[in-house]
Amino acid sequence: MTSVLTLKKLLIKTKKQVFSEIIGNNTSPLKGEGYDFLELKEYEYGEDAKNIDWVISAKLQKPYVKVFHAQKELNIYIVPMLCGSVYFGTSKMKQELITEICSILGYSSIKQGDPFCSYIANENIELITKKTKRIHGVHQMAQSVYEYDVLGKTINNTNLLNELYSQIKKRSILFLIGDFFDIKNFDLKLLSKKHEVYVIITRDHFEENPQELSNVNLIDPNNYYNYEGSISKKSIQNYKKQLKQNDHQLFEHLQKCGVKVIKIFTNEEPISKLIGLLQR
Repeated sequence: MTSVLTLKKLLIKTKKQVFSEIIGNNTSPLKGEGYDFLELKEYEYGEDAKNIDWVISAKLQKPYVKVFHAQKELNIYIVPMLCGSVYFGTSKMKQELITEICSILGYSSIKQGDPFCSYIANENIELITKKTKRIHGVHQMAQSVYEYDVLGKTINNTNLLNELYSQIKKRSILFLIGDFFDIKNFDLKLLSKKHEVYVIITRDHFEENPQELSNVNLIDPNNYYNYEGSISKKSIQNYKKQLKQNDHQLFEHLQKCGVKVIKIFTNEEPISKLIGLLQR
């Protein structure tokens, strides 16, 4: 019952944030009829005379027409990468944060009149929301992500990226959402050439800055590996070094592929960071 109420509150919160804070629709760089002025060009036979700029034409003694941005419907794909490691959080669970991010992206798509589709990804990809512009699609996606059993799941990056490449035919906008602790075979070169890709990293501050602990009994949620012992200063230093190398390699790869990226922590409100990402 508590989880149902939490999900309802999350959906109410994100819907209110999106429809009150995010404004404006997307335009494409394609030339055509629309609302946003792009440029003036010399009139060619057969073009619509209603687009002639009579003031400029009179000054230049030649007919010139206004060219506008074409309004274009975008194809949005929301892909939460759900494995055992998202079953963690000090402020709130990373899985809940991912659900909130997915909801914001879903509501944003609907507000600007674009259809969205969603998958859950780990060893394979699983379609959870078919292409839709309906509010119900956001609710369905959020419930599926929030209630998904992530324990024992791992990410197969090769399989994930290959399936996305083969299944999504038309050029689209893809949002990949996860903690990205395992970037083995995470290669976006092909996918980023075919689609516009955004990476949203979800982390908890404790994961990046753990504290010394003694007499702990820990279970790895990815593979159920059990560890009994202590977390020493030396082990923390080694862990931070490995994490720094992981993230440096990840960010360097994303930069080479022209992929936009943000990191959101479990104690942060994702809406402002997502708005900043979408407006870049």
